[in-house]
This record gives sequence, C-alpha cells and structure tokens, in this order.
Amino acid sequence: MASNASRPEEDYSCPVCCDIFKDPVLLSCSHSFCKACLQEWWRKTETKACPVCRKRHSIDLPHNLALKNLCEAFVQERHQRASTGSGVLCSVHADEKLKLFCLECQQPACVVCRDSKKHAVCRDSKRHGNHIFRPIDEAAPEHKEEVQKSLKPLQKKLKVFNKVKTNYDQTAEHIKVRARHTETQMKEQFKKMHQFLHDEEEARITALREEEQQKSQMMKEKIEGLNRDISTISDTIRAIEEELRAEHVSFLQNYKTTVERVQLTALQDPQPVSGGALIDEAKHLGNLAFRVWDKMKDIVSYTPVILDPNTAHPNLTLSDDLTSVSYGDVQQLPDNPERFDYWCRVMGSEGFNSGTHSWEVEVVDNTSWALGVLAESFQRKGDGGGKHWAIEFYEGKYRAFSSSSVSGTALSLKQNPKKIRVQLDWNKGTLSFSDPDTNTHIHTFTHTFTETLFPFIDTDETLKMLPWKVSVTLKPRS
Repeated sequence: MASNASRPEEDYSCPVCCDIFKDPVLLSCSHSFCKACLQEWWRKTETKACPVCRKRHSIDLPHNLALKNLCEAFVQERHQRASTGSGVLCSVHADEKLKLFCLECQQPACVVCRDSKKHAVCRDSKRHGNHIFRPIDEAAPEHKEEVQKSLKPLQKKLKVFNKVKTNYDQTAEHIKVRARHTETQMKEQFKKMHQFLHDEEEARITALREEEQQKSQMMKEKIEGLNRDISTISDTIRAIEEELRAEHVSFLQNYKTTVERVQLTALQDPQPVSGGALIDEAKHLGNLAFRVWDKMKDIVSYTPVILDPNTAHPNLTLSDDLTSVSYGDVQQLPDNPERFDYWCRVMGSEGFNSGTHSWEVEVVDNTSWALGVLAESFQRKGDGGGKHWAIEFYEGKYRAFSSSSVSGTALSLKQNPKKIRVQLDWNKGTLSFSDPDTNTHIHTFTHTFTETLFPFIDTDETLKMLPWKVSVTLKPRS
C-alpha cells in the first residue's frame, strides 16, 4: 500500500488557501475545504455555493474526519521524511528544502513558499505586498547575533538568581543549625534549673524527714517512759489487790510493807505533749514557691541588654548567653538585611523608644572599641550611615562622636575605665556615659530623639555586657 507522502500534495490541499486542510468540511457536491476558508468565502460572495463547482449548499457544514486524519498522517510522515534526509524540507511543500527566511513572517520558507499567496500578505502586520526573503545562511547569523545579545541580560539575571538562591540555601541551613543550637542552650538552661529545683526539693524533704525523725524519737522515748510507769503502777495495783484478798492476819502482817509500796509508787502525773512537738508544716510549706524562687536568684542572672546575633558582622562571635562579643575569623553567615557587613558591630536585641534605660559594658584592657546607641533606620550594609551617638577608645585616645559631629569631641580621662555605664533617658533626650567604679562622668549627649534606639558595640577585640544584681522587693498589693 502506498504511503500518504507518495500521493500528490494537491490531494491534501484546500482549493481556497492551497495549504494542507485544517479542520476540513465536506459539501454535498463531494468537494472539501477548510472550514474557516469556506466561511470566509461565503462571507465575501454572500452566496452559499461551492467555490469549485458553484453548486449551492445549506449552511450545515459536516466535518470530513477521514480527510482530517489523512492530512494529519501526511504531515507527520513528511516531517519524519524531512528529518531523515539531507537538509530540512518544507512542511507544506514536501519536496522542497527550506533555503529562505521570510523577514516579515519570521519563518523559514522554500522557493515555492516565496511565490505562494501565504507570503503575499503578512498575517501579523497586515502588510500588503511581496515579503522580503533572505538566504538561510545570511539570515541565521544575523538573528543568532540578535538572540545572543538578548541572552546576555538573561545570563546576568541567572547569576543574580543563583547568587540569591545560594544565600537562600545558606539561610535555610543557618536556620536549622541555629535552631538546634538554641534548643541545646535552652535545654542546658532548663537542665540547670531542673537540677536546682531537684536539689532544693531533696534538701527540703530531707529537712522535713530529719524533723520527723527527731520528733518521732522524742515521742518514742516519752512513750517508752510512760509505758514503764504504767507497768509499775499496774504491778503495784495487782499486788495491793492481792493483799486485800488475803486473811486479816496476813494482811495486817504485810500492811506496813504494802503502805510503803504504795508511797514509793506515787509517781508524778505525766506531762502533756509539749509545744513544738508537732511537725512545723508552716515552716516547710509557707511561701514555698516564693522562697525557692527567691533562692534561685543566686544561680540566675539578668543582663539588661542582650546582643542580637542576626546583626553581628561575620567577624564577630557571640557567647552562648548572647552577652559578650569577640572578634575572630570570618564566618559563613546569611547576608540578611539586619546584618552589618562593613562595620564590626553588633546591636542589642531590644530597642527603646521611651523611658529610662541603663546598662554596663566591660571593656577591661581592650584598646579598640566603640559603644553607644544608633537609630533603627541606621544603614547596616556597606559604609552606610544614620543617626548614632557613641564614645570610642582607639589608638590610646577617647572620643565622643555622633551623626551630627563625625569628627567628634576629644575626651580627657584620668584613668582607663574597666567598665562603661550607659544611661539613656529617651523622653528627656539625654545619653550619658560614666565609669561606675569611680562614679566619674565621661560625656553626655543631648538630642531630641524621634526614633527607636538600639544599643550597639563596635570592636575588634572582646567586650561583655554586664549582668545586674538580682533582688526581690516585696510590697502590699495596692
């Protein structure tokens, strides 16, 4: 049986458009046309006649499914034949190679296509007239160069996307690592508290049991002594009763001895249970939770400023309790918006926009540091800037500086402080620095604050936020 491709292409071509049938319909006169072509023909002629034989027909257009299947098989077989032969053959004109490129249609074409009605009018631009063609060998390099130019922005964009994805991957991994680390630290903290509570429970139960043992022993001794007295009295009573049952002469003979025995057995009345003999429940249970909590302050600490690791420069490492910072090798950290990438700084985790606040920083013998406060809007990336107020120690000199006075003010200190106390009164607009060991004032900034302010530390050594002494104050409810 002959293949579809061996039959002439005219058998599969619409008489109106001369292309392979698309959605063919069959008229009663046995002629077939593309449905769209026939409808367009009838719209122009305003008569429902066959374009070939002029026989009139009804508007009903039955689909020619057999012809549609044959056309699809023809096109598929032609494509297969074209892909196995030398060069690429035209999908419309099977025996013609694609040697030209239509600049209007932006499609390859064969020499037959060039002269066909398809390229007489550009369907996209509606431009009339003959289309312009170029040989494939000329058109391909020009269009490849054009596409190559358009490819460069995409390649750059791909690099940006890959870079961001790398940062995303690092961030996702960092989240997991820090979550596990934080969980471990939390468990350690609770383990210490659980151990404290366990030890405290054991100590208080031991004290209760010691009191129980002591007072039970005391009661045991009293009971044993009372039992001996009861036994003595009972023996005396039985002996006297025996004498009373004796003959008169015998009774009188023993009378004197009996009376003496009664006198000797005349014991003092036993004393009732003395005060304090019972378990002192009030001592063991009274305000138990409060007294344990009050004692717990000896093992816990409170630091008014906790450092935020998400803001720390990659060269800075924070302690597990987030109260001290040390300078070291660069770490692989996510480049999140909060993190400093130029200044070796770290911020406090909590900002202040009202009230008074105070904290102390241990500087000891460090020779390069700056500390103070900066506004929430301060730029973290690059050599950015923003509102800030601070003092620094650098190259053996102290200086106070702010965003309004970059050059700063030289400070004269009689001795190097071991600690720096920072006191912020946001409402009054003052920021003061002092030496808490000598109660010496260092410098005070005055400004009308309008933003949330965060404590910060800048160093290439080691600094530590100092904890406060914890105390408990009791007062009646108002």
